[in-house]
Amino acid sequence: MRPSEQPTAHQPAPYRPDPQINALADWLASPVAAADFPQTRLRFANRRAAETVGLQGWSDDDFVRHLGRFEPLDGNLEQPLALAYHGHQFRVYNPDIGDGRGFLFAQLRDRDDRLLDLGTKGSGTTPYSRSGDGRLTLKGAVREILATEMLEALGVNTSRTFAVIETGEQLERHDEPSPTRSAVLTRLSHGHIRIGTFQRLALLEERDHMAQLVDYCLAQYPGPLPPDDTPGRDEPAVILLHQVVERLADTAAGWMVAGFVHGVLNTDNMNISGESFDYGPWRFLPRWDASFVAAYFDHGGLYAFGRQPEAVHWNCMQLAVALRTLSDSEPLIAALDRYGQLYEASLRRRWIWRLGLEPGEKEDDTALIAAMERRMVEEGSAPDRVFARYRLFDGEPVDDLERLLAARAHRSDAAPLPFAPDEVPSLEIERVEEIWAAIDRDDDWSVLEGAVAQIRRLGEALGPIASSGDRSR
Repeated sequence: MRPSEQPTAHQPAPYRPDPQINALADWLASPVAAADFPQTRLRFANRRAAETVGLQGWSDDDFVRHLGRFEPLDGNLEQPLALAYHGHQFRVYNPDIGDGRGFLFAQLRDRDDRLLDLGTKGSGTTPYSRSGDGRLTLKGAVREILATEMLEALGVNTSRTFAVIETGEQLERHDEPSPTRSAVLTRLSHGHIRIGTFQRLALLEERDHMAQLVDYCLAQYPGPLPPDDTPGRDEPAVILLHQVVERLADTAAGWMVAGFVHGVLNTDNMNISGESFDYGPWRFLPRWDASFVAAYFDHGGLYAFGRQPEAVHWNCMQLAVALRTLSDSEPLIAALDRYGQLYEASLRRRWIWRLGLEPGEKEDDTALIAAMERRMVEEGSAPDRVFARYRLFDGEPVDDLERLLAARAHRSDAAPLPFAPDEVPSLEIERVEEIWAAIDRDDDWSVLEGAVAQIRRLGEALGPIASSGDRSR
């Protein structure tokens, strides 16, 4: 498709099924069937996302038929596929995992010709379920709606919650009042190939399959070539590692600027496309605190807010170890060595974008970020409110931080936020629990709908973030 033929951002895309995963399915996945739920009641439909993949004409019944009863889409996968992978879980290697409560339902092209997946969470048991019931709580689905909507608004490369359907089952969970309501969630994401997918092939010594998987990722998640002066820059495995390092460094920076704590940064939760996904015990910071932990079971703080960049780098290292199946160490180490510089550059770019400023010299950006961090720590304020207070700052400066802000040029396309700083949409845990309580207590979905609408207004005001240069985003 020539550039002049590309649809605009406001034009719905055509439906273009493209189940590329079939070429790998024999050794990468297991065919499965969805659970037969006693109820399928549509609770959330992301019609904005549906426009990007040619499904804008879907009625509520279509969402239920395809994403609650899982009737196949025309020209797409005939049967869902549960993907196989291994992974480090809290840095302990586990070969006994895989898609245990989800599957890949369909693949299709978006308006930018990216290959996207419709993948589920809570759709029933699979060969990888172990002792799990393959289900998802409705509260977990609501939390994922909120996380993906807010991260998208804040410019983070994230999966999108495409649909949530309540399924009528009562679930027992030890970490929330039970019995609790159940749901099946469908994500729209740029692939489900994980670092753990490569780790499995490395452990099983499946070199030919590893090479096929590398080729698949390079074709379906295209990105730039490594820098000219790097060793092995023509080797497919080396090219892929450079791209993954760049994408995940940017994702880690996105979380930090968003004040977001993912909670479970295991290698099976790291997507080769760089997308943030698989939201469980996530939190947004109530205050700027490097030691803040989202998961109650993260007793050592391995995945604390301030340790997320380190955790993502460690996961990239595990991908490099797996790719030793195909490449020598030196070019892989060279790719890993870029992580710190790429992360710092993405952090500056994203921080300055959120403030509505033009990029500056590295030293000036770094000084401004440090001053804002000190302010947030001193005040104990939520990052959302501090960023809102200082976006497009044009007052009379009274301290060092404001003098640094006053010296910076505003971006010409940066719009003021349509909220007072203390009223900017926020997803601190109290707000999340308030939204869930309205649903759980009164079956009142209007509070969630209002929160999503406000978050989307925030995203529209912030506008698009400048690309880091990776064509996959």
